[in-house]
Formats: sequence, structure tokens, C-alpha cells
Amino acid sequence: MTLPATAAPPAAAPETTPVATSTSAGPELVQLLTPEGERVSHPDYDVDLTDDEYRALYRDLVLVRRIDVEATALQRQGELGIWAALLGQEAAQVGSGRAMRAQDFAFPTYREHGVAWCRGVDPLKLLGLFRGASNGGWDPQEKRFNLYTIVIGSQTLHATGYAMGIVKDGAVGSDDGEAAIAYFGDGASSQGDVNEAFVWASVYNAPVVFFCQNNQWGISTPTDHQTRIPLYLRAQGFGFPGVRVDGNDVLASYAVTRKALDDARNGQGPTLIEAFTYRMGAHTTSDDPTRYRLASELEAWKLKDPLERMRSFLYKQQLVDADFFGQLDADADALAARIRKGCLEMPDPDPLSMFDDVYDEITPLLEQQRATYEAYLSGFAGEGHS
Repeated sequence: MTLPATAAPPAAAPETTPVATSTSAGPELVQLLTPEGERVSHPDYDVDLTDDEYRALYRDLVLVRRIDVEATALQRQGELGIWAALLGQEAAQVGSGRAMRAQDFAFPTYREHGVAWCRGVDPLKLLGLFRGASNGGWDPQEKRFNLYTIVIGSQTLHATGYAMGIVKDGAVGSDDGEAAIAYFGDGASSQGDVNEAFVWASVYNAPVVFFCQNNQWGISTPTDHQTRIPLYLRAQGFGFPGVRVDGNDVLASYAVTRKALDDARNGQGPTLIEAFTYRMGAHTTSDDPTRYRLASELEAWKLKDPLERMRSFLYKQQLVDADFFGQLDADADALAARIRKGCLEMPDPDPLSMFDDVYDEITPLLEQQRATYEAYLSGFAGEGHS
């Protein structure tokens, strides 16, 4: 559309805080381990773990990455329909996952394999979903870990509603209270559901932590195409605190999430955590990241690899030896072998079973659809199809 000659020119865009993207996160970043594995302090966040706990965190990082690598290989070999890799985001997930207490409840996207591991979900349960052999496969109440959510951002509303229920039940106001944590990505932060969840959580002072893994890319859309300010600052507009943490630092991710969850349990309401990290792999196995990002960017982030950072810390603190790494490698190999064997032996469900749990009672229309599909399948009789 052409403006009339008398129309005033558009107003200049207001000045904003530069968005930290790519490899630069800005001075506000909470960090306890440098990329070189040096321990640093922070005035508001710290951890004082035992030697065994430091080693356990590194073990989590290694095993979670091995699960991810094995699942990606299985998809490439045609054994999974798709896989959403977490390569590079292990520290954000393990740190936050281990910060949860037994009574807390997590609401994931479809990429929180590290959090699932921390909550005791068998990796084969995850593979069953992506293989099409189950609808999820674990008991959310038992694991305090909700089923994976494919609809982008909707889990933030689920978490907020659950947290509002916690308030109604009176399960807040002490360290023994409950809290919810919702995981989502920088791309989901542009969804209406996420912002609606922020409104409700703020108004009802809900005990929920919003954990945004800013991995720099919403599929092929960079963060600076989605926001003009750092994502954690959005919390100010909704009336609750926000904090940016080095998402490649497992210690900082643990410390920041632990405090946010403690605050939520004690009645101080929601917190937005922006874990500044990087998706080193593809968005999913159907994606080709070489089409939209530079190889130099990936190489720069490899220098901040969360596993190498923690490994260097353990070496420098003299907390590990060759026997530790040898045993960990053997454990990772055994886990990978179990995953592969379990995936290949996973029974395919009866195709008609997809109609069983749509409604509590099957409807006439659904019954008609089932009969039509059954007739279709019968046409393959004798061809080795079930």
C-alpha cells in the first residue's frame, strides 16, 4: 500500500536493549563454571556439592548424551519415525532436572530427554513414542513428569493450571511444598499460550518455574528475529522475576533452578529462567541446519560443550581418575546396547488399537471409522501385513 503524500513518516523504533544471540550472552549471565572448567563464584547463586555429587552430575551428562546419540542413529536407520535431539543442551536439562525435589512436577516439550532421565523415566519409554509403539508410555503421576507435549507452548498452560491447583490445595508456603516447572524453547516464547500462562501464573502467584531453553534457533528462525530484548526480561512485564543462566553450565543451571523452585514452594510465585545454550544438532531428524546457520557458529559453540566443561572441572579438582572414566564408558556402552536391543524388539501395536482410547466409550462415528479401516487392512491379507 502507498502512503498518501501528506502522511507523516513512521515513528522511529524505540531504543531497546541489544538482544544477546549466537555466542554472546551479555554480562547478566549466571555462571559457576567457565568454558575452560574453572570454578567461579556468583553473589546470588552457588552450590556446595560433595565429590560424589559432582561426579554424578557428569555421569548424567554423559549417559544422557549417549541416549540421544543412539536414538538419532536408530532414526537414521529407519527404526524411529523422528527424533528431537538435545545435543548441546544436556547441562540445562540435567542441572534443572536434578534441582527438582521428589514432590515437584515437570511439564516437558518433546526434547526433555535429560529431564526424563533425572525423573527416572526409562529411555525406552521415550523411544516407544517416537517409534509409534505407544502414546507416551510412562505414568506421569508416578514419575512426576508429564507426557511429552508436541503442541508448541501448551505445556506452560498445563503447568500453570497445575500450579494454581497446588495453591488451592494449600501445598505452598514451606520447603515441603510443591512446585511445577514448565520447559519450552525460545521459539515457543512467541506463542500466545506461553504469554497467557505468564499472565495467569503472575496474577495467581502460582508456584511454577518457566524454564526456557534458548538454544538460539526456533527451527530456522534465530532469536533476534523473535525478540528485541533478552527473553528473561519479558518476566518484568508480567510482574515476576527473570534470570538468565549459562545453560551449558550444569552447576549454574542447578543452582538457579533450585532457588527458583524453592521460592515457588515458599509462596513467592513464578520465575522465568532463560537457559542460554545452543542446539548443536538439528531441530529434529527431519531438519537440515546447514541450510540456515553457519558452520563457524557451531564451531564456536563446540568450545562451550557442557560435557567438556564439567570434565575439565573434575580433572582440575582431582575428583576423577582413569578408572572412573573407564567405568563410565562401559556403563554408557551397556546403556546404548540396551536401548538398541529394546527398540528393535519393541512389539508393534495392533493398528486397530488406535481407536480404543479416543473416548471412554466408542461413538457410532468412531465405530464406523474403525470398521472402514479394518476393511482397508484386510485388503493386505496374505501380503505379510498385519
